[in-house]
Parts: sequence; C-alpha cells; structure tokens
Amino acid sequence: MLPGGLLVLGVFIITTLELANDFQNAVRRLIYAVEKSMNRKRLWNFTEEEVSERVILHICSSTKKISCRTYDVCDPKSSARPADWKYQNRLSTSWLSLECTVHIDIHIPLSATSVSYTLEKNTKNGLTRWAKQIENGIYFINGQVKDEDCDLLEGQKKSRGNTKASSHSFDVRVLTQLFLNSDHRSTATVQICSGSINLKGDVKCRAYIHSNKPKVKDAVQAVKRDILNTVSDRCEILFEDLLLNESPEKKDSEKEFHILPHRVFVPIPGSTVMLCDYKFGDESAGEIRDHFIEMLDQIIQIERLEIAEEINTAFMSSSMNNEASLDNTEVEQPEQPVKTTVVLKIQQNIGMIAAFAVAVLAAGISFHYFSD
Repeated sequence: MLPGGLLVLGVFIITTLELANDFQNAVRRLIYAVEKSMNRKRLWNFTEEEVSERVILHICSSTKKISCRTYDVCDPKSSARPADWKYQNRLSTSWLSLECTVHIDIHIPLSATSVSYTLEKNTKNGLTRWAKQIENGIYFINGQVKDEDCDLLEGQKKSRGNTKASSHSFDVRVLTQLFLNSDHRSTATVQICSGSINLKGDVKCRAYIHSNKPKVKDAVQAVKRDILNTVSDRCEILFEDLLLNESPEKKDSEKEFHILPHRVFVPIPGSTVMLCDYKFGDESAGEIRDHFIEMLDQIIQIERLEIAEEINTAFMSSSMNNEASLDNTEVEQPEQPVKTTVVLKIQQNIGMIAAFAVAVLAAGISFHYFSD
C-alpha cells in the first residue's frame, strides 16, 4: 500500500496501563517479524545512512498517555530504548510527489535444473537481475540530470508563509543501460530451461519525499524503490491468484497470457500523500473501495479512486513444457532437457569427433595402400 519514499516505521497498541507489560514481548516479536517479512520481498537494500530502528507506540486506553520505544531491527538482541513522541504542524501536507512511467520488457528463463524452485522464486531471481538495471539507470527530473547532492527545489520559486510548494509534482524519466561499458567483462552462460516468463508493458510509478530540504539522491532513491516494489508486488499478487484459481484444463497448456493487476491510488484525508492497492480487470470499483475501507477503517468515495493504468498496459506471458507447473516442488526433471544436454555435448565435442573420423579414414587408406 505504501508508494516509494514511505516505510513502515513500527506498530502501535492500545491497552490499559496494567496490560502494557504483558504485550511487550509479543509486540517486540511482531515488529521483528514484520521487518523480516518485508525484507524477504524487497528487491533493494537499505543504505548505511538509513535508520534501522523501528518504533513501538503504546497508547493507554484510559489516560490517553503515550509511551514510545525503539528497537534496532538489524540486531536481534537489541533492547528497548525510550524515545520522545512529538507532534508537528502541517507534516502530513508537506510532501512532494514524483511520478514516472517505466516501460518494462523482462525475459525470465525458468531453469530446468532447479526443479525445486517454485515459479515465484524463479521470477524473483529474474527480477533481481533486472533490478540492477533500475539501480544503475539515469534519472531525469523535469528533463534534467542533477547532481545527487543538489537541493531538489533548487532554482524554484519559494512561497512565503504557505505550503504551495508541498503540492508540487515532479516528472521523472528513467534511462536504463542496454549494454555494458567496454571496461566491464561479462560471461555468457548456457542454461537449460523448462520454460520462460515475459513481463512487458508500461508501469505507472509514484513516490513521495518530504519538502524539508529534499536532496536529489533521496528523490531518485524513492522512485527506484517504487519501481521495484510495484513490479514485484504485481507478480506476487498474480501468482497468488493463479494458485487459488488454477483450473485443470489450463495446467497442461504450453503458453499462457495474464494481465498484471492495475494500480489504484486513494488519498489520505488531510494529506497530499496517496496510498495504493491493486485490482484485476474483473474487479469493480465498489470492491476496491470496500478493500480500502477494510484496511484504512475510513469511508472512501468511489470517485476518489485513481486507477493509474489503462487496460492491458502490463502483462505476463509464460511458456512452459507440460511438465512444468506453478508449484513444481514435487515434479521430476523433464526428459526434454536431458535430450538437449546430449545434443549440446555432441555439439561441443564435434571437433574431436571430426578429428577422430579423419584419423580412422587416413588409417584405412594407408592400410589399403600398403596392402596393394
């Protein structure tokens, strides 16, 4: 639900003061479990400059007193540290938005030698390779490439005593490298595959950054993470839907075509930030609204929903052998790759075979010559 630039900072609990201590261990385990679950899905890593502490906020149901503690999620043995909880004016409206459209064309081979891998795990391995292109890409902000340490708002007019700048939106375009430089060495590998997955289409991305002295590097980092998150999330949602609704007649099909879920944004009341969710083409706006109401516990109007993509802008096509399925953890290795391996070995040794044949032919001619 969180676009780029926004992170889960912790959890909160509302109990009486007497029950607060009883829940401390459970809440501590929860905050580590949440962080572990989110790290497992991420295609990017935190930088050394980022804070690794997460917050546990306790609100007393009777006195309304607030107590705050932090844990370092990078240290499993970290002890609780007290922290101050302060309110700031106009914090929820002081955000800049960055929007971009990224064209993806990702080819992911499904290795036949790793039959214990599920389709989801194979896809994540392929997305990890693609993520390096996004990390090393060149980012144009409003048509310009700026130094990463520059102020994002440099050269723009500042308003006095208001927050007009906070509603400003930046257009971001991504240029990824197609080829490596000559000073980089690459190694070609031959991989025997049981199928492949192709992700293709246009993806709408949106990130937010606070307007208090924003740096270009922070804005680019937020956009990168949103690109990686939204592609990974869509694949995960699609795989879950395929596993739940897989029909027997489709299981043996060699080629399948699936539309990736579309992104839907909804505004947070009193804030310029929008949260996101995903919908399939057959889901109505009312169903999406009900989903948002369930998660946010707030009334959402259908007309406030913003669908970011047009229909059929991003899709996944897969091509598999009959032996490959969505979850092939118990499937034996298919016979076709074995035959391919034999052919490959013969091709690799064709020079040796030819030399041996020439030697036998020469020996036969010599024997015939001397016998005469």
